[in-house]
Amino acid sequence: MAGPEQSQQQKQVEEKAEHIDDAELALQGINMLLNNGFKESDELFRRYRTHSPLMSFGASFVSFLNAMMTFEEEKMQMACDDLRTTEKLCESDSAGVIETIRNKIKKSMDSQRSGVVVVDRLQRQIIVADCQVYLAVLSFVKQELSAYIKGGWILRKAWKMYNKCHSDISQLQEACQRRSSIHKESLSTDNANHNTPVESGVTTEALDRLKGSVSFGYGLFHLCISMVPPHLLKIINLLGFPGDRLQGLSSLMYASESKDMKAPLATLALLWYHTVVLPFFALDGSDTHAGLLEAKAILQRKSVVYPNSSLFMFFKGRVQRLECHINSALASFHDALELASDQREIQHVCLYEIGWCSMIEMSFEDAYRSFERLKNESRWSQCYYAYLTGVCQGASGDLNGASGVFKDVQKLFKRKNNQIEQFALKRAERLRKISPTRELCILGVIEVLYLWKALPNCSSSKLQMMNQVLQSLDDASCRGLKHLLLGAIHKCHGNIKDAIQSFQLAARDEYGRQINSYVQPYSFYELGCVLLAKPETVGKGRSLLLQAKEDFTGYDFENRLHVRIHSALASLKEVVPQ
Repeated sequence: MAGPEQSQQQKQVEEKAEHIDDAELALQGINMLLNNGFKESDELFRRYRTHSPLMSFGASFVSFLNAMMTFEEEKMQMACDDLRTTEKLCESDSAGVIETIRNKIKKSMDSQRSGVVVVDRLQRQIIVADCQVYLAVLSFVKQELSAYIKGGWILRKAWKMYNKCHSDISQLQEACQRRSSIHKESLSTDNANHNTPVESGVTTEALDRLKGSVSFGYGLFHLCISMVPPHLLKIINLLGFPGDRLQGLSSLMYASESKDMKAPLATLALLWYHTVVLPFFALDGSDTHAGLLEAKAILQRKSVVYPNSSLFMFFKGRVQRLECHINSALASFHDALELASDQREIQHVCLYEIGWCSMIEMSFEDAYRSFERLKNESRWSQCYYAYLTGVCQGASGDLNGASGVFKDVQKLFKRKNNQIEQFALKRAERLRKISPTRELCILGVIEVLYLWKALPNCSSSKLQMMNQVLQSLDDASCRGLKHLLLGAIHKCHGNIKDAIQSFQLAARDEYGRQINSYVQPYSFYELGCVLLAKPETVGKGRSLLLQAKEDFTGYDFENRLHVRIHSALASLKEVVPQ
């Protein structure tokens, strides 16, 4: 929510719009957005979106951020349209935009005018590449084969542009360094300032900002590629451009400390990676705490700049959840929810986290109320939210209410190619047909906690309660799923021997394979990961991972498991070179 102080900030920014350069105006617009001024930031960027490519990009980014927070089809399509509009503006040969930029800069020497053109050219190329990366991300979130292929081709184009821009900026920086070194002794104190013109009139300040700008997209590029399953990389012929997570993180860190408008966005990207992507895809093995120290350090550094930001409060909650401080996480998410009272998208991601934290705490009533609100308000996958509402409502003991919600899942099923909705529909149909019991609904809750990597966030006492419910189930059709979940709980408790035994039982289950098609490949994966931890069983563990990857197909969340297998094998190669 933007208060009087935020409105005053917006007024001051607009009054200066004709007197400051685009980079400064854009950075202030992004900071306005992160300090809960979503509406004001959106209005500012849209008002000046035809003013320059940089302001057009700012408007498109706000649209992209809204899409990524909601995953709603309408907002994702709007973001795609906005990004393509920005692309066309940057790729146009019209001199109008360049003249607009020149007119805002005081007249100076011809070399400095030349520098403006160089900066504008590089800025446009970087923006086009950034737009390509965002379009690829919008494709990847669909988690479909065709979307991965389309996204891959888009990234290939972006990669070439980043390489060209990075090379040009690096050459200019090298020229600057040579000039500085040669003339260091002869320069007077007055002339030796940070903004001294270098080759073609480009200043070191402008080069530093452009390096930060290109590093943001370059870093995101590497992270995106590193998350694509390797067999899909082969299909889209991207093997020549392997994603390097460490290089991506290093580039994002550089961008986050720059003076470019994307510095705050790089900070958000780092927080997103460390608190959402890393634990969900198990990119550093099974340790959900990896990267948390870095995330906490970032939040500490930025607390002065964004003291009441709903987004930073949200990420604070994510860190607390991953540290298993669930009550503190709930407090942070409720605070973020209140701070974002004017921003529906932020409210929804907070409600989603509140629902998940409530499931982790086995507070089923609180969980189903959050998911029910999402089912009614959100336009992204109401089918999925309906299923979560149903299992939580049933787990709380309201079986009649749960049965009614399970019937709604079929009506709300819209995206036949979406694996999450397919999973929700199958589970809801089964529970509806067999008449749900409280235990089966709790099984459904534990299952989604497992699939979404949330079991490690549960306390020992809650895990023990889940263990007891699973042990009481004697339904042959879910026997394999029961053992898979028991194995995961034993693993969280550190009971490796019991975990191995449960995973082996799950892997041998043939009877329930038709109902729970993912249980066997996931069991092989889990068993393989456990065996990788001991030097004497590394070979067997690697063999099981390859078996999980190659012997099974057509099951629920297949791409998700392939990403995790790829990560586990890559981590193994780093420790034991193949």
